[in-house]
Amino acid sequence: MTSLDQARELLREFPVVDGHNDLPWALREQVHYDLAARDIAVRQDAHLHTDLPRLREGGVGAQYWSVYVRSDLPDPVPATLEQIDCVRQLIDRHPRDLRAALTAADMEAARTEGRIASLMGAEGGHSIANSLGVLRGLYALGVRYLTLTHNDNVDWADSATDEPRAGGLTAFGREVVREMNRLGMLVDLSHVAPTTMRDALDTSTAPVIFSHSSARAVCEHPRNIPDDVLERLPANGGVAMVTFVPKFVLRAAVDWTAAADDNLRAHGFHHLDGTAEAMKVHQAFEERHPRPVATVATVADHLDHMREVAGVDHLGIGGDYDGTAFTPEGLADVSGYPNLLAELLDRGWSKADLAKLTWQNAVRVLGAAEDVSRALRETSAPSNATIEALDG
Repeated sequence: MTSLDQARELLREFPVVDGHNDLPWALREQVHYDLAARDIAVRQDAHLHTDLPRLREGGVGAQYWSVYVRSDLPDPVPATLEQIDCVRQLIDRHPRDLRAALTAADMEAARTEGRIASLMGAEGGHSIANSLGVLRGLYALGVRYLTLTHNDNVDWADSATDEPRAGGLTAFGREVVREMNRLGMLVDLSHVAPTTMRDALDTSTAPVIFSHSSARAVCEHPRNIPDDVLERLPANGGVAMVTFVPKFVLRAAVDWTAAADDNLRAHGFHHLDGTAEAMKVHQAFEERHPRPVATVATVADHLDHMREVAGVDHLGIGGDYDGTAFTPEGLADVSGYPNLLAELLDRGWSKADLAKLTWQNAVRVLGAAEDVSRALRETSAPSNATIEALDG
């Protein structure tokens, strides 16, 4: 039996829990939530990384759907609610394949039924609009993690890709973390500055996650996790979910992206400009300077290092599909997870190790957050703190 055959066999028992998929935002951007126009019951290779046939091929048993909205929207809360509604519509349209999941027990029930457990994570603290009441509202609607920032700072936490302002978490930011612990909502530290990571670990009494981040020691990029933070995961009980985005995992891709962005700015365009004119400039640059290609082995290098530093009990997978324009060779879409497991088998990872990576660690961490929540709810009332009172 080949390594790939062994990987597929393992996934039938211990499917992948993926920590981050941006399908809802892709559906907003491409078809404004016209789910018939992007029917995920059939392959959507030309438009999306994600559909039900490829999720099945990839051995996915649980998916955290990102209910991400841009941080520059004037009012992010209604847009976040639309994203939540999109996930609910997807579940309602495909009940034979998808099952709404709020708890670790729901995840296990979905696995028993042969359905894909569908959870939600809000990507960026801007989605709560500095309100603990909104945070509780998102939890009531089914959101089970909050990424404390996205690419920009929020008023109470520093992002990895913005100029430091708070020095980590403010007093209100720490209150957000404590209220998340009380609710049973996972604290997601992808996208945040190392200072914010450390402050959150100092504050949280529940395990944290990194829903889609890799190792900074392997690829120096601000979106990745420093070793001193990885070293703290065993004591916290948290899970770091490796991501596949080439510009986060391959040093040559980091350098290439920086040069491509500089080229756009030199021609008078913002580096995120997606207009036809900007794309012509970008394509001309790519013709002169071919894009470096990450591979399955690139991602496995991160997992090998993260295992050495944090231990196999604290690793998971968060591909960031439909949230990135480019993917590694062998991990082109959600059908590619068996290729990663086959690579790890060839590197000496045991089937017990892979079961933890794909399923067991992610289920455990949500269950542990639920345990902390039950204890806290017996002794703590909901917080009505405001950012003005704590940080003003």
